[in-house]
Amino acid sequence: MRAEDRLGYHVKRVEQELMAVKHVAIKPSGLTVPQYTALAILSQHPGASTSALARFALVTPQTMATIMANLDAKGLIVKVPDPYHLNSQQIELTAAGRKVLGTADDAAVKVERAIGEAFTAQERDTLVDLLARFSSTLEEQAAKLTGTGPALTPFRTNPS
Repeated sequence: MRAEDRLGYHVKRVEQELMAVKHVAIKPSGLTVPQYTALAILSQHPGASTSALARFALVTPQTMATIMANLDAKGLIVKVPDPYHLNSQQIELTAAGRKVLGTADDAAVKVERAIGEAFTAQERDTLVDLLARFSSTLEEQAAKLTGTGPALTPFRTNPS
């Protein structure tokens, strides 16, 4: 089967193109796309742990730990002891982190809006529905391949 005939190829190509454009857009903020993503998620879930942020960002805890170390070194986050879990830390944005995130987010939103404006409202709704069907089909295939329950659960969980 040719690459052009594979839906997965097109999904991956568009995802890579989106990340490349976002990289260029947010570069003036001094952030990478993974760092921007981590800060954006942290702004929506203040106090989240590194492992929770990893689940939200769909990366491994080790990858998120590296991202957090880099953000900490830049003074964009601060880690504070979790009062309820002795071996855990809560992560918060610093004032500098909020400022940098604001700059990066303005640029990323412009990219997202430009994409959205390329479609009518009905086309956007259809695209979201088609991607949901794509995802459901992957879930079914993953369950068949593993012989277990929801194999893609880590991608669908809402860690708190």
